[in-house]
Amino acid sequence: MSSILIVEDEKRISSFIEKGLAAAGYTPTVVANGLDALDYVATGSFDLVLLDVGLPGIDGFAVLRRLRESGETMPIIMLTARTSVDDTVAGLDGGANDYLPKPFKFDELVARIRLRLRESGQQTTIETALRHGEVSLDLKTRRVSVGERSMDLSAREFALAEQFLRHPEQVLSREQLLSRVWGFDFDPGSNVVDVYVRYLRGKIGAEHIETVRGMGYRLV
Repeated sequence: MSSILIVEDEKRISSFIEKGLAAAGYTPTVVANGLDALDYVATGSFDLVLLDVGLPGIDGFAVLRRLRESGETMPIIMLTARTSVDDTVAGLDGGANDYLPKPFKFDELVARIRLRLRESGQQTTIETALRHGEVSLDLKTRRVSVGERSMDLSAREFALAEQFLRHPEQVLSREQLLSRVWGFDFDPGSNVVDVYVRYLRGKIGAEHIETVRGMGYRLV
């Protein structure tokens, strides 16, 4: 189980990432400023750092520079609302392994984490499919199969199906699905989750996704 340090001063975002990573099987730790990040890296055992740029005290670029100057080689993914080419280049030239602008989709973040952990040798098993009962999801072709039937999925349908198959028999709230598939900045009052659950049920069968009244949905 990979341990990930989240360096983010905005509580809403750090909580969103922390809960999502814990649900995805990682061990997250959150700090809210650059100096604490340096202390935690020096004293803790982490496999990857998610590093915000706009931090109080010293910013993410300074943290990145100090870590690399100290000889730290673990993967570092920069998270930032700054989207200029100059900032991206500064992060990558400074030693970041990846650079993800906000707002981002949680599934994209996890995919980048898996990639950087594989590159660093911390994660060697590459998943090719997810299965629960007679439902399987091919992560390469992005097709879902139910028994002998195989169907194409849209990008959103695939992301939604992946969440259900990574958490079978677990009730996922609309808020959890909204944040993980559509991003933390999406309108919480939207009914888009219900719409796409209906689309997915139409393809895999309504009996495979149970509505838990007042709570959310569950793959059964």
